[in-house]
Amino acid sequence: MKNNQQNILIIGAGLCGSLLALRMGQRGYNVNVYEMRADLRKTDISAGRSINLAFSDRGNKGMKLVGLEKKVKELCIPMNGRMLHDKDGKTYLSNYSGREHEFINSISRGGLNALLLDEAEKHPNVKIHFNKKCKSVDFENTTALFKDYESKDEFVEDADCIIATDGAGSALRKSYYLGKKFLFSFSQNFLTHGYKELTILPDENGGYKTYKSALHIWPRGEFMVIALPNLDGSFTVTLFLSYDEGEYNFNNLTTPERVTEFFKKEFPDALELMPNLVDDFFENPTAPLGTVKCSPWHYKGNTLLMGDSAHAIVPFYGQGMNASFEDVVEFDAVLEKHEGDWERIFTEFSKTRKKDTDAIADLAIDNFHEMKDHVANPLFQKKRKIEMALENHFPNTYFSKYSLVTFNEDIGYREAMLQGRAQDKAILNMLFDRDINTPYDESNIDELHQILEKIQNETKAVLEDNKNARLD
Repeated sequence: MKNNQQNILIIGAGLCGSLLALRMGQRGYNVNVYEMRADLRKTDISAGRSINLAFSDRGNKGMKLVGLEKKVKELCIPMNGRMLHDKDGKTYLSNYSGREHEFINSISRGGLNALLLDEAEKHPNVKIHFNKKCKSVDFENTTALFKDYESKDEFVEDADCIIATDGAGSALRKSYYLGKKFLFSFSQNFLTHGYKELTILPDENGGYKTYKSALHIWPRGEFMVIALPNLDGSFTVTLFLSYDEGEYNFNNLTTPERVTEFFKKEFPDALELMPNLVDDFFENPTAPLGTVKCSPWHYKGNTLLMGDSAHAIVPFYGQGMNASFEDVVEFDAVLEKHEGDWERIFTEFSKTRKKDTDAIADLAIDNFHEMKDHVANPLFQKKRKIEMALENHFPNTYFSKYSLVTFNEDIGYREAMLQGRAQDKAILNMLFDRDINTPYDESNIDELHQILEKIQNETKAVLEDNKNARLD
C-alpha cells in the first residue's frame, strides 16, 4: 500500500462506493465515506431495492482488481440461461451462450455490499460513516453539507476531491444542476412500467421449488415476471407491469382477489409456488424504472459522479452493478496513469467512459422489450438457435450481442452494442427473406460455416450502411 496523504470523500456506501473506497484505501488515500442509510450489516434496509442481482464478467473485473474474486464466488449461484415459462406452464431453457463456460450469477446485494464494506474497513485509512445524508455539495470549494440522522445536526466536510456514488438521486448531481455554474445536461426518463418484488419461499426441506440454475422468465408481451435464485433456497421474484395500462396494472390490482385472479390467468405455475403471493404483493412497495444520463460528470478536479449517480439504467441487461464496478476499474486505470492530477483524471475518465454507459443504458431498454415479448416470438427463437449453434461450433469466431455485452469484458459497451445490433438485424433480415434455410443440419459443419459467412458478410454491410447514415 502506498502512503498517500490526500483526502478523498466518497458520498454513498452502496456497491460502487464501497468498492471504490476499498480500492482507494488499497492505494493509500485517506478515505471518508458518508452513507445516508443505516449500516446494512446491522439492520435490514432492503425495502424497495433488489435483494439479488445478476453478476457477470465485467463486474468480476472489479473483484479481481481488489483481490476478492474467490470470496465473491462463494456468494454466487450460477445461472446458465433463461428458463421461459408459457401460460400453460410449459418451460424452455435458453442458454445464454453456446460456450459452456459462459454464464451469469445470482448474487445477494446485501451479502456483496457487506463483504466490500468489511474489506474496506480493514484499511485503517478508510472510515465509513452511516446515517449521514448529503444535502448538497459546494463543488467550487470541494465541500459537502451533511445531516446526521441521529443527532439531527448539520455539518460540513471538505476534502482534496469528492466522488459521488450516491445513486440515481445523487446530491452532487442535483447540486450541479441547481448551481448553474457551468453547462450541465441532465435527463431522467421513466418507463411506463414499475416493478414489485415478491418471493418463492424454499420448500419444507429448505430446497428449491423449481430449477435452480437459471433466470426464470414468464414473458407476456406487455408485462412479465422474473425470478432469481438465492442461497437459502428461495427465489426473488419481480413483477414488471404498467402503472395504468392494460387489463391488469398496478393501479387496479387493489384487492387480494384481483391479484390472485391476475396470477392465476397469466402465471398459473408461478402462483402454485407462491402461497405467500398476496401478503408479499401488499407489503412490498411498487418502484419506478428509469434511466439517468448527464454530462459532464465532473467539475474541474474537485468533484466527480460515478456509478448510478452518473448513469442509472433499468435492470433488464443485468448490467447496472457490473457497469458501476467497471467504472471503478476504468477509473483506477486512468488514476494509475495520471495520479496527482485530479482534473486530468476526471476529464479522461468521463470522456472515455460516458459513451459506453450511454450504450448500456440504451441496450437495457432494448432488452426490456426482448425479455417481456421477443423471447416468445418464433422468429427470435430461430435466431437464438442459430446463434447458439454458431457459438458452440465456432467459439472463437462468433459472439452474439448478449455474449459481446456480458462475457466480452475487454471490449466497451458501445462497441458491443454496434456489432451486436448489426448482427441481430442481419440474422433477422436473412431469416425473414429465407436467405438462411431452416431447418438446417446442426451436425453439418460445412452448412453452419456457410451460414456464418453469410451472417458476417451481411453484418459488415449493415455496419457500413449505419456508418454512411451516421447511425454509429
